[in-house]
Amino acid sequence: MRAIRVESYGGPEVLRIAEVPTPEPGAGQVRVKLAAAGVNFIDTYHRTGAYKGTLPFVPGGEGAGVVDAVGPGVTEFRPGDRVASPTMNGTYAEYALAAAERLVPVPQGVDLRVAAAALLQGCTAHYLSYSTFPLDPGKTALVHAAAGGVGRLLTQIATQLGARVLATAGSEEKAALARSAGADAVILYTEEDFEAETRKLTGGVGVDVVYDSVGKTTFDKSLGCLRPRGYLVLFGQSSGAVPPVDPQVLNAKGSLFLTRPTIAHYIATRDELLWRATDIFTWITQNQLEVRIDFEFPLAEAAAAHRYLEERQTKGKVLLIP
Repeated sequence: MRAIRVESYGGPEVLRIAEVPTPEPGAGQVRVKLAAAGVNFIDTYHRTGAYKGTLPFVPGGEGAGVVDAVGPGVTEFRPGDRVASPTMNGTYAEYALAAAERLVPVPQGVDLRVAAAALLQGCTAHYLSYSTFPLDPGKTALVHAAAGGVGRLLTQIATQLGARVLATAGSEEKAALARSAGADAVILYTEEDFEAETRKLTGGVGVDVVYDSVGKTTFDKSLGCLRPRGYLVLFGQSSGAVPPVDPQVLNAKGSLFLTRPTIAHYIATRDELLWRATDIFTWITQNQLEVRIDFEFPLAEAAAAHRYLEERQTKGKVLLIP
């Protein structure tokens, strides 16, 4: 099969198309013929070696497609089933293996490309707003990068939950996308100090929670946006890793809370995975959640997809199509 193979850590140029053996499903595994693979920022960390693994490897951790073969002991799925997973290894390929317990069925009303675009980022937005810091009509949230993949889904879900959403965006085009997702106010961080604007928009009180996927360049000011006992939820670092933090800063700024969640801990059980995935797919079929596919790259152009992502050009989801 064709796949993207990484033989050494580095820039996007290390993502090269190759012919590799088609994997055979083992016990409890399912082989999926992929219709699309999601491209996520974590993939760039694996590519550069920021998150080290075993070389060589086929990158990609999210995809959707059709079951092609099942291994011993698999009873829930059979060839021909439409499936997706937010934790399927090696999805920059024509075929990938997944543990059956990590797969979810894709309803007939959801296109497979939409499923690949929605699942990981949708489940992320779900756990952020339902579990990490549960939102309700009494809460105000600041969502960074609100026109991006997770940010736009999170803004929509937070709005459905009745929360007031303040959003940051880097351009007027991205600001329009954030508003269309339901943001109550959008701050152009390229033209305005988002900390000062957030304080102004909350009457000096601050927000209950900041959802920050940007990291290094926003971290300090994100803390400054919070009300006493507010939560900074740092779930990404697209601008780079945050330097070491003196915990006394949390005390001085109002007994703040800081958490660094990751999706694996929020879909740790099959029941939790199915809960989040079912909600996401149900909202899509009921037109309550809009999934925006920003760009689809052919598999062989994975390097271009990573450059596009790292240049922070995205206005929705980026997919690779085998």
